[in-house]
This record gives sequence, structure tokens and C-alpha cells, in this order.
Amino acid sequence: MRRIYIEMTERIVNSERVEDLIAVFGSFDENIRRIEEALHVTIVNRETELRITGDEESADKAARALEGLLTLASKGETIDEQRVRYLITLVQEGNEEFVTQMTKDVVCITAKGKPIKAKTVGQQRYMQAIGKNTITLGVGPAGTGKTYLAVAAAVAAFRARTVNRIILTRPAVEAGERLGFLPGDLQNKVDPYLRPLYDALYEMLGPETFQKYQERGSIEVAPLAYMRGRTLDDSFIILDEAQNTTREQMKMFLTRLGFGSKIVITGDVTQIDLPSDKTSGLKDAIRVLENVKDIAICRLTSADVVRHALVQEIINAYEKAEKKPVPPKPSKQFQGNYKRKA
Repeated sequence: MRRIYIEMTERIVNSERVEDLIAVFGSFDENIRRIEEALHVTIVNRETELRITGDEESADKAARALEGLLTLASKGETIDEQRVRYLITLVQEGNEEFVTQMTKDVVCITAKGKPIKAKTVGQQRYMQAIGKNTITLGVGPAGTGKTYLAVAAAVAAFRARTVNRIILTRPAVEAGERLGFLPGDLQNKVDPYLRPLYDALYEMLGPETFQKYQERGSIEVAPLAYMRGRTLDDSFIILDEAQNTTREQMKMFLTRLGFGSKIVITGDVTQIDLPSDKTSGLKDAIRVLENVKDIAICRLTSADVVRHALVQEIINAYEKAEKKPVPPKPSKQFQGNYKRKA
């Protein structure tokens, strides 16, 4: 019988502060268990020392992951499940040095005092692009914070009085002819499609403050059709679900830009609900505007997902499925021969 021996390696990570270790371990040591399960190592705590045991490659990765988490903890960052998963991903890709580049910049404070800030390197680059450019396209899968962070940036600009209005819009593609069967006037009919934008604004401003600004006309949430024929000056404008715009709608929207305004366009090119004969305005805009000055295109990935861990797994599973070749259908001649033989 042949036996295979795996040489085990030990790595030691030290922490200067017990408080940082407590933050890294998490409730009931859940963060340490996630690292152990993901990287197949054993981690033992001895006062301010962490001893990691595993094969050489896994032990090295676990050590780098723990060092990254300790760095974040020393900066006062919250160490939660999403942060641990993200750092493990960076380590496995050999990009853990990006952790030291993460800043503590707060984009916005919600009505309940919660600070909103980028949680991944991709999100940080997205926020930097919004700050530096007049038009920013945020493209990526669900759960990467495209819309939420854009709304936070809009509220921050509004509070700083760099803009006078916030305008949020999205196409009501799903409605189509069925829109007429919903009760109420046109605003009542389109409100369900704008609900994600309302939810983000409620959290940032609070329902009462949002209602006050909306009545004054300082905040507008409207379907894309309402944008036609307007020039939007001194405004922060967000177009959500842009993958469901047509080429003509996207051109119409982009040309609404006025002086002192900023535009953020968000969407996921893998979730297009348009008829097959229609070209997505977002995909077309990415192609056309790639090299235009003062326009940034930020591509977020599954690594930037900040929702439930399963969301990231679902996105990765679909990406793998789309890459698999589809078996060719049998030719008509073959089908005919098969039928005759049967």
C-alpha cells in the first residue's frame, strides 16, 4: 500500500494589540473558522501570537490573510463575514497588498448615523471615478453596490451644496403594455419600478426629510421617459438598470447633461430584459464612450459583491455555465434519417 505524506508547515503572525485580535477572531471565532475552512489550515491562538499549521502554500496564504485583517482592525475597520471573504479572495489571487490601499473615507452618513464607505478595492475605485469625472458608468453584477454607492455620493454632493438637485431615473422596461393594468395615475404605475431608488434615499435621508425635499423639487425620482426634452443643470443624475435602455434612450439621456451636473450610470450587462432584436444602450455606450475624456467606465466583479455570500457563488456559477460550450444540435438530415429508421 502506497502512503502519501504531506509536509506540514507552521507560520506565526503577531499582533501588537489584543483588541485587534479580538476583532479579527469575531463572534465565537467565526472569522478564524472561515479562514481555516477556506484555506485548509489550523489556527491556534497563544496570547498575541497566532500559529498557523498547514501545507506550505496554504499556511502562507492564511498568514497573509490574517496580517491583512489585523491591518484593517488597526485602522478601526469592522471585520465581518464579507470582509473576511473578500480578503481570502484577494490572497488567493495574490492581490492582498490592495488592502493597505483601502482608505477610511466615508462617502455619506445615513439618517441613523451609519457611515457609508467602499468595502472593496473595486468599490473604492468606483467612488474615486465618480469624484473625478463628469460621467461615470458603473458596470457589474448584482450586489456590488453600484446603485447604493451612487445614491450615497449624490446625497453627499447635495448636502455639500455642490449640486442643487438629485435626479434618479430608470427605464420601466418590465412594464410594457402591462403598465396600464396597474391602479392609479402614471406616477403610481411606475413607482414599483423605482422602489430600489426610493429605498436607498429613505435610508440616506430618512422618510420625512426625503418627502420634504421631494415636495420642493430638490429630489426627483422618475422613469426615463420623463427626461426627454430637458436640460439638467446643477444636478446629480443617476440612471439605474441602464442595461435595459435602448441605444436611442441612452443617447437621449446622455445629452440631457447640463452645466455643473454629474451623471452616474449603473447596470449589469448579464441581466438585459430587452427584446432580442434591441441593442442594449449600456453595452453600446461602453463601446462608444470607452476613450472619451471625462467619462470613466468602472467594471465591478463578483469579488465586489457585498450581499449574502451565496450571491457571489450564484454569480460565479452562472459565469461558469455561460462559458461551457453548448452541444450542437443534430442536423435536419440526421434527424430525418433517425425518424425513418425508427
